[in-house]
Amino acid sequence: MQKKNNLFSPSDIKFLTNALLSWYENEGRVLPWRQKGGAHPNPYLVWISEIMLQQTTVKTVIPYFERWMKKFPTLEDVAKAPLSEILLSWQGLGYYTRAKKIHECAKVLVETYNGKFPNKKEALQKLPGIGPYTSSSLMAFAFNAPETVVDGNVLRVISRLYGITSPVTVKDITPLAIDLTSQTRGADYASAIMDLGATLCTPKNPRCEDCPWKTLCQAHKENLTDIIPLIEKLKKQERKGNVFYIQNEKGEVFIQTRKGKGLLSGLTEFPWNEDESFPFEASFEKKGLVVHTFTHFRLELFVYQTTLEKGAKLPFDGKFVPFENFSDYPFSTLMKKVIKKVVKK
Repeated sequence: MQKKNNLFSPSDIKFLTNALLSWYENEGRVLPWRQKGGAHPNPYLVWISEIMLQQTTVKTVIPYFERWMKKFPTLEDVAKAPLSEILLSWQGLGYYTRAKKIHECAKVLVETYNGKFPNKKEALQKLPGIGPYTSSSLMAFAFNAPETVVDGNVLRVISRLYGITSPVTVKDITPLAIDLTSQTRGADYASAIMDLGATLCTPKNPRCEDCPWKTLCQAHKENLTDIIPLIEKLKKQERKGNVFYIQNEKGEVFIQTRKGKGLLSGLTEFPWNEDESFPFEASFEKKGLVVHTFTHFRLELFVYQTTLEKGAKLPFDGKFVPFENFSDYPFSTLMKKVIKKVVKK
């Protein structure tokens, strides 16, 4: 990608930064983890919101965030809670590795940092689950540092501002975004540019007439907002398998905890596979198909239900529980789809 760093003069850059900050003061969103006018006084709130917002929309996150803060009002509450309770509170947000890293990171912060977040980017990145993006976000929102935070909204805004019609990545956009970042109001600027993308410079039908950058935006000037940004999407892998909803003679349902360190480890599930086999003998009733899309692959599972005869053995480690107790267990969204397929209300 050809970087158009020389498109705007220093005075243009200053105008763009100040215009965006002025717009944000009047039009910026009110969010439960945000404080206008500088850094948020509680980095814990910033951290939880940033982890929840990964791969998830603000609208979806808000109720989860509010429930989380009621249950775990402090970092110490997270550190001392059992992982099963953390996963249960995360249920429905997906990407459960995030919740596990929150639990792990909280313990490190309490044990090593006396429950305080370090205010250096390098130290933050050494913590579990905190990479370059989250560390930059924490430095900006919690410590008002002039950090450049580039998410999907920022990538779209900067691409349109510079009129970039070639395929772009975060790495391409970051140098251009750095030039615009306020050196004195890091928290407000990071919030402002994200809000610009979320509320005005939207993927479809952007509200260009209300944008504080419209006079210099190249995509607006050249009528290119429909084609910018151009992002190459990787084709997702396709996987298939079977999932088994197994009941005993009492009507209780067999569940197990997923082992290992994979995507769904630690969560409650029904036995399932990806080779479409039947690992035990029984009379199965086919209940239909569930489809779930993960980050890098699409999974199709055929749902089979069966009731075991008394004394029958299963080749799995787990237990039978009453259906009415399902709310006590952290099922993934995938397994909730299985439940809906079998238990139609």
